[in-house]
Parts: sequence; C-alpha cells; structure tokens
Amino acid sequence: MTSSPDFDARGFRDALGRYATGVALVIARTPDGGIAGMTINSFASVSLDPPLVLWSMRSGTASAEAFRAASGFTVSILGAEHEEIARRCARADCEKLDNLDLVDTASGHARLRDAIVWFDCTTWAQHPGGDHDIFIGEVGEFGSRPGATLMFQDGRFGESGA
Repeated sequence: MTSSPDFDARGFRDALGRYATGVALVIARTPDGGIAGMTINSFASVSLDPPLVLWSMRSGTASAEAFRAASGFTVSILGAEHEEIARRCARADCEKLDNLDLVDTASGHARLRDAIVWFDCTTWAQHPGGDHDIFIGEVGEFGSRPGATLMFQDGRFGESGA
C-alpha cells in the first residue's frame, strides 16, 4: 500500500522527527569476516523474556545485504561525546568504521568499546517494513557505563540529562 497523493510525506517525516531518540551504532560481520555498520536512531526494546530488541534500516542501504546475511549484530548506544562518530557512521562510504575503537564481544561481534550501553545480539527475526527492514535480535550479553547519552530530535543532536 502506498500513501495517497495528497499525503504530506515531508510533514510526516518532520512530525516523526519531533520524537527525541537515542543514537546508536549497529555493527555486523560481513560474510568475508569484515564489518558493516551504521548510525541508527530506530532502536527499541521488544521483550524481556526472551530478551529482544529491534532496529530498522532503509532497505536500499549499502550495507543492507551484510545485515540480512549476518547471524547477529551489536547495538552500541552512543554517549554525548560520540556525536562525531554518529555523523561519520551515518555516511554511505565503506571507510566510516576505520579507526573506531572497537572490541569483540564473547560471541565475536564487534562493538564500540566506550559505548554508554551495548547489546550483543543473535538475529532472531527479520521483517519487511515498507521501505525499511526490521531486525529483531535476541540479547545474549550486554553492558553499560555511566554517562549522558547522545540524543537526536528535530534534525539536531543533543544529550540526555544523565
């Protein structure tokens, strides 16, 4: 189903942007052992039992196939000090993850070492969602540290009051 011709797509996007969200870096291993990653603000909890989280990405994103093929991924919630990382990893180029301070989880997935919160996930389900793909992950391991989280609202970055 497509929206009606008189539907205000830009107004809809602007209205969605009014909702302040956290900002995260999601990373998966590629079939050749490399890594693919991107900045997201579409992260949410799904279930406590089993422990499930979700995120989504535009279906045509350059790294979409890597995420679809991956058996798992990490979600690194960014701190207020990570705005430059958020901006860099929102780009489409393949070098955006170069020189980031990444560490492997026990399962072998890469995550941002100094993330405010991180989740190591096994892919539990993938669903089409209009022009996006929705990924649900079962959390096997997680961690956190104190600090303010990076926030995004109305097209601008800010920080939580932590």
